[in-house]
Amino acid sequence: MRNIVADTGPLVALFYRRDRDHARVRAFLRDTPCVLATTWLVATETWHLLPAAARLQWMRWIVNGGVAVFELAPEDPRAMLALLERHRDRPMDLADASLLVLADRLGVHEILTLDRADFDTYRLPGGTPFVQVL
Repeated sequence: MRNIVADTGPLVALFYRRDRDHARVRAFLRDTPCVLATTWLVATETWHLLPAAARLQWMRWIVNGGVAVFELAPEDPRAMLALLERHRDRPMDLADASLLVLADRLGVHEILTLDRADFDTYRLPGGTPFVQVL
């Protein structure tokens, strides 16, 4: 089964039916057997962007294994800082930096994102680009 890191945008779209990308994200997840992985920074950002009525459903999905949510390791903030400094010309947020660090840790190069422009720019260690699956 494919391992894919998940960014905030598609997670919000999945749980907010009025989002313009809702149907596309649902169809992708329905048709693509995969294990989604993300970080608590992304999970928190998703919570804050969701309408209040969808937040508990989001948390239930996490609890029921819909997405694996990873903690930061003690060394991750240093790696995130290096990424933030490298991409200061195109401001990277903490959630995106955490996904790059997680993808490197897990050896994953596929990402579920709606943020095409930024993730076209970001590179994994060794210069490997992300494969955007949507």
